[in-house]
Amino acid sequence: MKILFLTDNFPPEVNAPATRTYEHCKQWVKLGVDVTVITCFPNFPLGKLFDGYKNRLYQKDEIDGIKIIRVWTYITKNKGFFKRSLDYFSFAVSSFIVGLFVKTDIIIATSPQFFTTWSGWALSKIKRKPWIFELRDLWPESIKAVGATKNERLIKFLEKIELRLYKSANRVVSVTDSFKQNLIKRGINDKKIEVIYNGANLDLFYPMPKSTNLVKRLDLQNKFVVGYIGTHGMAHGLDFILKSIKNLEKEFHFLFIGDGAEKENLLKLKDRLGLKNVTFLNPIKKEDVPKYLSVCDVSLVPLKKSDTFKTVIPSKIFESSAMQIPILLGVEGEVKSIIERYKAGVCFEPENKDDFLKSLHIIKEKHSLFLEGCRQLALNFDRKKLALKMLNILKEVANE
Repeated sequence: MKILFLTDNFPPEVNAPATRTYEHCKQWVKLGVDVTVITCFPNFPLGKLFDGYKNRLYQKDEIDGIKIIRVWTYITKNKGFFKRSLDYFSFAVSSFIVGLFVKTDIIIATSPQFFTTWSGWALSKIKRKPWIFELRDLWPESIKAVGATKNERLIKFLEKIELRLYKSANRVVSVTDSFKQNLIKRGINDKKIEVIYNGANLDLFYPMPKSTNLVKRLDLQNKFVVGYIGTHGMAHGLDFILKSIKNLEKEFHFLFIGDGAEKENLLKLKDRLGLKNVTFLNPIKKEDVPKYLSVCDVSLVPLKKSDTFKTVIPSKIFESSAMQIPILLGVEGEVKSIIERYKAGVCFEPENKDDFLKSLHIIKEKHSLFLEGCRQLALNFDRKKLALKMLNILKEVANE
């Protein structure tokens, strides 16, 4: 079986789409599947090429048996509606052109880079092969939630295209049940929608002692460390966190690792507030994430308050749970029900300072009560099991 996977993000990028795609494809290759990934040259989230890469027209590579084809795109920061849209659209065009010359039995195109799915649809029509819409985000709805654009006519136009793409796909593989329910309400046949959640690579993420070298280097001795590892973007509401912790007890320390469109503003805000209990670090490699997570007592997972984000399940909860690090969750909806069902952490109302501080103290005082819940959550969302489930769906579609 030959799979062609179109994705804007792929390792060495370390965001959730890159990680999910890589870990699924790696598992499929182990099971004897021929996988080709078309992606861009790594630049997320700063819009700067990673060391050792050039923005060429075309370059072949291979990672763990996965065939990689990197294509030229217009590169920009993960900020601003027009330039980002141009970035995403350029990948759709490049991936379509190159995809014409790749033999495949089935095509997968993954969002939230919405235009990627245009390429998947077009290749499906020309090559007469089935295609899968992997739904990672309700774009363009999500751009309204972060205020990236207020052009209602444009959004309605894009939403019409979005619905046509769902209807044309042989299957929609959603990462949350909330996304599935959203599509059903909008007229998409529920029988063509499958749900494959995100999960954790349990070979990489597992309980481990704190890295004593890191604790010393970051001066975290005798601190209760609240960690955030990921994109510092418009959706995450990290400015709210900084504004909330100015008068917090000295035993609490916040560790932010990563980069994104809002990082520069966050650093300025930290200085303006005179925060001494906050450390910002640059992005780290995926294989180093467990080491840095090990020094954290709690994993912080916030988003801005929005009905749109009630449908989102941040992948951070699975990796942190696999290391038995309880979750301090500032997201409502489906992910909140998961954390509460497994008793894997404490939830606070997004952008509610009093509730956030109250929940922070609760999770510190009752820390040990959440460890078993974290373990069970991780076991039930083992990435290998989820990759196999998705592969079975692909085989079913390819044989229809």
